[in-house]
Amino acid sequence: MGSLQQFSSFSLSVSPVTNLRPPLNKGRVNASLNMDVEAPNPLKLKSNGSNEVIEEDAKFIVGSYARAPVVLSSGKGCKLYNPEGREFLDCAAGIAVNALGYGDPDWVRAVTEQASILTHVSNAYYSIPQVELAKRLVGNSFADRVFFTNSGTEANEAAIKFSRKFQRFIHPDNKQPATEFISFTNSFHGRTMGALALTSKEHYRSPFEPVKPGVTFLEYGNIQAAIDLIRNGMIAAVFVEPVQGEGGIYSATKEFLQALRSACDDARSLLVFDEIHSSICAI
Repeated sequence: MGSLQQFSSFSLSVSPVTNLRPPLNKGRVNASLNMDVEAPNPLKLKSNGSNEVIEEDAKFIVGSYARAPVVLSSGKGCKLYNPEGREFLDCAAGIAVNALGYGDPDWVRAVTEQASILTHVSNAYYSIPQVELAKRLVGNSFADRVFFTNSGTEANEAAIKFSRKFQRFIHPDNKQPATEFISFTNSFHGRTMGALALTSKEHYRSPFEPVKPGVTFLEYGNIQAAIDLIRNGMIAAVFVEPVQGEGGIYSATKEFLQALRSACDDARSLLVFDEIHSSICAI
């Protein structure tokens, strides 16, 4: 829902590490989350210089973001470092996905232990950690089942398919079940073709037109417009971000979300919350 440009605009930086103030606590510096972290030695970093990395990125990688000219090579706590040792303060949690900061010891320990036991398992087989995580999520949320994906856009693609299949399930004799969707202005739901059709801004959509039809964009927060369209009986699902993050942070009102819930229940439409910014599980 953002880019490295957003990170750059929120970050604070200082001069190269050689000009930093003397470290505190016997060679260690203070960071967020009550953690003492050690600044990396730029001479020991096994990385090319920033300019070389940027040039090689342009040469070998198919771009999808307009990146800021910042190369990040290491991090600890709330601080990040480029190959030259320059320090950055991350005030955006890596676009809201690194809630524990960088190099959190408990996280590193858990990942290392699991990697030493078993890493990737195909969906053709059962996985103990996958089942255990699903049980925890169900036990601490409204849901009774979990569907795991690799990204937010995949989650929305699954929700699109699920919504249409649900309408056919509850209306088995209807030759024209509800297949349309509602999304809102200033929305961003992903870059794959289905999720892209739910994304409002033209500069994301226009290079790939025609996108999937059947999506109506309404003004974010307009209760009456949403109710009127949901009542027509052709809406399979309403996709909404409780907190939007495209070009700013916009929070839906409680009344707006409650009105969507009530209208969708009455019409037997699904209500899909894309919680990219409001979910604590986006890590």
